[in-house]
Amino acid sequence: MAVDLNLSAAVRENLLALKSTEALIARTQNRLSTGLKVASPTDDPRVFFEAKALTDNARDIEEKKEGVDQGINSVKTALEGIEAIDSLVQQMKGLLISARTATGTELTSLEAQYNTLRSQVDFLARDANYQGINLVNGTGQALTVSFSTDTSSFLSIASVDLRVATTGLDVTSAANFSAASSIDTAAAEIEAAIGTLRGQAQTLASNIAILQTRLDFNTIFVNLHEEGAGKLNLADLTEEGASLVALQTRQSLGINSLAIAGQSEQSILQLFR
Repeated sequence: MAVDLNLSAAVRENLLALKSTEALIARTQNRLSTGLKVASPTDDPRVFFEAKALTDNARDIEEKKEGVDQGINSVKTALEGIEAIDSLVQQMKGLLISARTATGTELTSLEAQYNTLRSQVDFLARDANYQGINLVNGTGQALTVSFSTDTSSFLSIASVDLRVATTGLDVTSAANFSAASSIDTAAAEIEAAIGTLRGQAQTLASNIAILQTRLDFNTIFVNLHEEGAGKLNLADLTEEGASLVALQTRQSLGINSLAIAGQSEQSILQLFR
């Protein structure tokens, strides 16, 4: 026959207190191991989902931030290409100045050097490529950089052509220094090219500044959202550590109290022997 065991009020009270303490110890140890005071919806649904929304936003912008960073490299590559082309053009300008007073073999040599430099312009424009994007080779490409999950928040940068006569730099035919008028024509092209290159360099530099500003903003945006999520669900490890020590002390006292309550019941039992 089954026999029901009835615990005394003192023993039952000590057992309940001990179980409560053990639950608090388990919770505190979990907070110390995860670093979170709200690790799941069951801990605190409102705080959990509010922190998750902040973390999700931070993650989305972090992905966009990577795209902005790569966009900066694409534009910087184009800008470096323009500066390299400008260096070639400046050398060509120097050759033209020398050609005005040169004759014979020296003039022929200057003409050959000039045409060699001019042929390199196309190569430089073609090689100013970053991850398949070339903004100076006249390919008709455009670089579009998205700043956020808002589809209307972006910057589009069109490519330019630094190879053809419409930009002022005619590299489609070789220069001929046999006549002064040819040198004058080449000099006019060079001056137009320098103006074009400087204008495009300024445009790209401005775009880089915009992208860098957005990159800095996105970095701050991510940090603020992660910080906000942390304020909601991160545990204070110092406080939790101190709580664990206090709870373990309470647990020891509870075990002792339970033992004392048991001894009291044994004393009463002795009276009936």
